[in-house]
Amino acid sequence: MYIGLFSMIILIAGLSFSKSGSDMKSFFAAGGGVHWSVSGLSLFMSFFSAGTFVVWGSIAYESGLVAVAIQLTMCVAGLLVALLIAPAWRKTGALTAAEFIRNRLGKRVQKFYTILILFLSLAYMGAFLYPVAKIVNISTGFSIEWSVIFIGLLVMAYTVVGGLWAVIVTDVLQFVILTAAVLMVVPLGLENVGGFARFTELAPEDFFSWVNEEYSIVFLFAFGIYNTIFIGGNWAYVQRYTSVSTPKDARKVGLLFSGLYVISPIIWMLPPMIYRVVNTDLGGLENEGAYLLACKAWLPVGMLGLMIGGMIFATASSVNTNLNLSAAVFTNDVYKLFRPNATNKQTMWVARFSTFLFGIGTIIVALMVPALGGIVEVVLTVGAVTGCSLYGPPIWAIFSKRHTGNSILACTLIGLSINLIFKFITPFFGLALDRSYEMLAGAIIPLALLLAYEIWAKVTSPETKVMGYSSPEVKTDDQADDDGTAEQNSYGMKVLSITMVIIGLLVLSISIFSPSERPLVIGMGAFISTVAILIHPRVSILKRLSNND
Repeated sequence: MYIGLFSMIILIAGLSFSKSGSDMKSFFAAGGGVHWSVSGLSLFMSFFSAGTFVVWGSIAYESGLVAVAIQLTMCVAGLLVALLIAPAWRKTGALTAAEFIRNRLGKRVQKFYTILILFLSLAYMGAFLYPVAKIVNISTGFSIEWSVIFIGLLVMAYTVVGGLWAVIVTDVLQFVILTAAVLMVVPLGLENVGGFARFTELAPEDFFSWVNEEYSIVFLFAFGIYNTIFIGGNWAYVQRYTSVSTPKDARKVGLLFSGLYVISPIIWMLPPMIYRVVNTDLGGLENEGAYLLACKAWLPVGMLGLMIGGMIFATASSVNTNLNLSAAVFTNDVYKLFRPNATNKQTMWVARFSTFLFGIGTIIVALMVPALGGIVEVVLTVGAVTGCSLYGPPIWAIFSKRHTGNSILACTLIGLSINLIFKFITPFFGLALDRSYEMLAGAIIPLALLLAYEIWAKVTSPETKVMGYSSPEVKTDDQADDDGTAEQNSYGMKVLSITMVIIGLLVLSISIFSPSERPLVIGMGAFISTVAILIHPRVSILKRLSNND
């Protein structure tokens, strides 16, 4: 019952923005004035969701603290993005990363990146949708195939209608319920095994080591570089930096993301780690279900329903984020090139219809994931081969005055080619990179190419400047949003506040059926409801915080 109620809340919250996406800026950048705290939480949820429960949950069950060490690299990456990359994106004045590439590097380069990004977005979205289906399969018994289709259509529904505001609000709602559930399942799990000391006694040898043979220090270093580029350059995440009011707010988005990754890895990874000492029999792809099995074992029934619903939609948030991105790129950077004089009504129709088509493609790809070796292999391999080669060069172009469209395109193609050769060709000749060095090669090679051209251009043409490009005027940190943006943001916060109150009441209702956990449940429900009231526009604690900055 609680799974269905939570699903209805998420869907209604998303559909409530059906009238807010009336133009390109509101549909794809949420009006350009989202509060940094909301955008930061949305970035956090969009980034971590698919991996936490399946990929990193599996590693935590198998290797313990290694999973925490891997995720701490995301904290460092987020800090670097906040200090250097996020404000730079906001200063470009572009609505999307593709728009910046077209303005800075030319239409030809933009078309190449658009095709490649749209193709890879289907791979990423399909890979993220598959674990959602696995969660539904484990919890309900529905087949994975029908689960993929059902969740895919549901995610399409609120992304097609509401645009980026729908994505952002549902991301924050998922963060609230999942954080509440995890803060409950950790003490309940430790109580089940006899306390933290008993847990450490029963844990396998080396379970609390930060690295192991597969995930070495080399892997952590390389993965940190990859995460910096991926968080800073992924086109879906760039929207979180361009949808806030000022560069200063964009920096805060990154800082909030980084701060959450200081404390969240150990909290989020404890449930599958504790479950390892309870059930040691999971092996192979069964490890991917360790997180959900831990929650099923210890959470009260009602809270378990909310947790499962949150896990489903949190993982799906990576899908809806990329759906919104793909539609934004196609509409803003492909359709408008062929129909520059299209009316707003025509443009919005294309935006929603393209979201639908990309959603169908996502469902098809998700059905193919098992044949590709499972979600862990797909996520890490695609990241190592494509991440830095694809997203690194555009980031470099923001800061460089010497790189041209041709040089950026060449660095991307050469980097991708070298990584593909190491992945698929050299193993036939006895040169196969392990996971650590595969990730290191994927991170270092494109950056080395970019640096090499920068040095060459400086030596051969010391006065080289980029001609024909200037950043559009953007708001400074002291300029206010226009009335339309402020009204849209007020409506968004109102929807978020109301839905959080409903979730808080749902959590409180669980205490009726769970007498043994009643104090914990009541405290969590009251906390959620209190926060919901404080963020309502009529109370507007977030506005007061902004005014104090």
